[in-house]
Amino acid sequence: MPLVKTVHLGLGTNLGDRIANMRAALEKIASHVNITKRSSVYITQPQGVGEQPYFYNMAIEAETELGPHELLDHVKSIEQALGEHVHNEPRVIDIDILLIGDEVHETAELSVPHPRMHERAFVLAPLMEIAHLTMHPLLGKCIADLEDALGPYGHLCMLADEQL
Repeated sequence: MPLVKTVHLGLGTNLGDRIANMRAALEKIASHVNITKRSSVYITQPQGVGEQPYFYNMAIEAETELGPHELLDHVKSIEQALGEHVHNEPRVIDIDILLIGDEVHETAELSVPHPRMHERAFVLAPLMEIAHLTMHPLLGKCIADLEDALGPYGHLCMLADEQL
């Protein structure tokens, strides 16, 4: 019997009806994983790229029996189904595997934990809501400490009126 693992995913969108994009992605994600927690949705500025619409970002916690590469295939198929995107360009949906329990995976296709998650407020702020005590398996620090190390992040605004 396959082992059930806790995973954390980050979602982002900055094209079209961003709330509808998030809802569609969550529905498709739930076809293969059991979503157990959802963060609030945050508005964030695009980082290190040219002029683009603001992003909506959120994080989820889920349980799955999928292996790391099966999970990657699942989220990539959702991205393609909802709208192809080019790296650092506007997108309908972007889904990143942030953590798979306390596992570390490093292949050409997949790096877990996500290699830059600890540098990104748009990842850590939503993750903080649902997994503040979860440990980063390589850095040995919990999400709360990683988020605190970023300092003030005034460019993030929680959307209090949008619920998913």
